[in-house]
Amino acid sequence: MEVKLFYGSTTGNTEKVAKKIADAMKGKIAEVVDIKKASVDDFDFCDGYILGLSTVDEGLLQEDWRRFWDNMEDIDFDGKPVAIFGLGDQVKYGKWFVSAMGEVYDKVTELGANVVGAWPTDGYTYDDTTAVRDGKFVGLVIDEDNQADKTDARIATWVGQIGSAFS
Repeated sequence: MEVKLFYGSTTGNTEKVAKKIADAMKGKIAEVVDIKKASVDDFDFCDGYILGLSTVDEGLLQEDWRRFWDNMEDIDFDGKPVAIFGLGDQVKYGKWFVSAMGEVYDKVTELGANVVGAWPTDGYTYDDTTAVRDGKFVGLVIDEDNQADKTDARIATWVGQIGSAFS
């Protein structure tokens, strides 16, 4: 199975987490791609995707993903597994905590993706988010600003959860 991990990173935190996820998946990831440098062709011939992003400012999708956004319609997500991970700051931006994940989830499911890797909301304190469906986050949530000490354990648990979808 050909799986690619695409990420957008403004401060470097999402890139760091993307690399940790790729390392934890022990060779299941064919390529890790910065969405800033990606084209629709980079999505061709993939059997599954992992999409990493951050929520910036007042609930906005990270800028490199925003620039790529219109291209999403040209990608074949139909029936393919997609896992989403997102970074956010639950203290400073608690009103919009990881809300961009909800935007990505809505887009890829609209395009036929089978989103895997829902994540519990326990252990986070925030005011609001659009990234929760059926009581869980739509993917792995990482807060490097306030809970960096939990990142590695969360990645290990999540990778164990999504691994079978990418085998």
